[in-house]
Amino acid sequence: MVRLARTVALVASLVALAAGGAGCKDKGKLSADGARASLDTLTALTVKDVEEVERGLPEGSKRIASAFAKDGDPKNDLAQVRRSLLKIRREVPDLLVAKSTFFALVDDKGIAIRNDLEQDAMAGKDVVGAYPALKKALEGESFVTTTGVFPSANPPPQPDKEWVAAVPVKRDDGKLLGMLVTGWTYRRFAYHLQESMRRDISEALMKGGDKGKLPVLYTFVFDASGVYGARGTPDVNEKAMRELDVLGKTASGPQGGVITITDRQYGWAAARTPKLGPDIGIAVLRSEI
Repeated sequence: MVRLARTVALVASLVALAAGGAGCKDKGKLSADGARASLDTLTALTVKDVEEVERGLPEGSKRIASAFAKDGDPKNDLAQVRRSLLKIRREVPDLLVAKSTFFALVDDKGIAIRNDLEQDAMAGKDVVGAYPALKKALEGESFVTTTGVFPSANPPPQPDKEWVAAVPVKRDDGKLLGMLVTGWTYRRFAYHLQESMRRDISEALMKGGDKGKLPVLYTFVFDASGVYGARGTPDVNEKAMRELDVLGKTASGPQGGVITITDRQYGWAAARTPKLGPDIGIAVLRSEI
């Protein structure tokens, strides 16, 4: 139903854009209108994505705890920890569809025990040191989110950040086992939003009988540290979005307009997304063909 509503909304916006374009050659304005329509859809999708983690992680925590009942120490069976993490991802519906790129079990001192990836770069690392706010989960807070950069021996080619969430893991007797942590990188989430936008607009064009070409489309996640586009986004586009100061411009609400990048007019739209964090937002660049 959510997908249907999104498609219907996009069809309506595309029809309106086409109607507006019939007597108007201002592609910049058309692109800006389209960017705002896409932003509204992606903002709703972002809320849905976070709520999947918010609902699913506590259930996953219960199942991880049951796998190490009584005095079983997960550090003594790392293979079982990974199997349990993979199992909760398969069996908890919200986690199955979550956009998370990893799930990890962390001990009661904040040190990673094991994640669900085949090559585990987290084991033995200080997760709370990388994301200090996650300490709240070890202190009993039911659901905690934060952002940061996890130390890595092989940093990505472009600067990136992670959005992470955690819940406490407790045995049946209430004893703290540690916490269950999950998350995604800003650039990976921007890619997810970008692909969703492209897919929805393509479907809407086909349903509307429009034989035109798909617009040029890019999405970004931003916060006080910068603007992060999906992998493959031209550096010049990301630079232009940084120079727009989308964080400052969106302090009072969603904003948008027209910008020229390498002789091409783009419509842009940006908004804060409180579900991700108080000073985090998403932005869209769109240019009609």
